[in-house]
Order: sequence, then C-alpha cells, then structure tokens
Amino acid sequence: MTTPTVLPHMDAVQAALSGAGLTVYLGGTPAASGWTPPDRFAVLYPDPGMASRASLADDRSDFTGRFQVTCVGGSVERALWVADRVRQALSGPLTVAGRLGWRPEDQGGPPVARDDDVTPPLWFVPVQYLIQSIPS
Repeated sequence: MTTPTVLPHMDAVQAALSGAGLTVYLGGTPAASGWTPPDRFAVLYPDPGMASRASLADDRSDFTGRFQVTCVGGSVERALWVADRVRQALSGPLTVAGRLGWRPEDQGGPPVARDDDVTPPLWFVPVQYLIQSIPS
C-alpha cells in the first residue's frame, strides 16, 4: 500500500476552486514587483497532512489534512462572495486519483478583517477545512 501524500489532495482543492471561477494562489500572493491583486481571490494555505494507520499491521494509507482558504476582496461583500464560492466549490468530495474522499468539512473561521498593509486596503476572511481520504 502506498503512503498518501498531501500534494494530490491540494491539487484537487485548487482544481475545485479554479473550477468555480476563482483566482487561487498557493501559500501567498505573488511577490513580483508591480503585481496588482485582482478584485477578489483566494489564497490556499495547506498543512502537510497526516498518514494514519488503517490497520493494526501499521498500514499507513489513510490521509487527514487541514487547510485554510483566505478569501480576499476589495470590499467586505467581495470577500464574502469569495467565501460563498469556496463553500460551493468544496461542497462535494474531492477527486484524487486512487483515493476515496469525504466531503471537505468546513471548520469556519474568524470574522472578516481589513488589511491596511496593502494599498488599496483589502478585506479578508480565512475559512478552514478538514479533508480525509482512504485508498479506493
């Protein structure tokens, strides 16, 4: 049995979010000079996940992971629009080759906040999710 890895799971999350018409960045926004943020976008922050035992034989084939999607917009309404799109996109099971997955579990997040460190200011709301999969 192959030990599960986080990257195929994050690829599936990115594909679901992009398929919902969202601009998605992994691990932060571009650092290039002159980059202008879109009016609304999402930033995906994954953890490395955890391979756990599926049996007493120490077969580590089950996967559990958490990730945060920071929903960003040029206004409170735009940030919440992104959060709604994220929830819609992650409402069904993810497609990961060779795996059967649960639906991502929405774990909520804090209220919308304003980021005054950028010009013009942006609003953001992080939403956290739990994902799990087993071999198919």
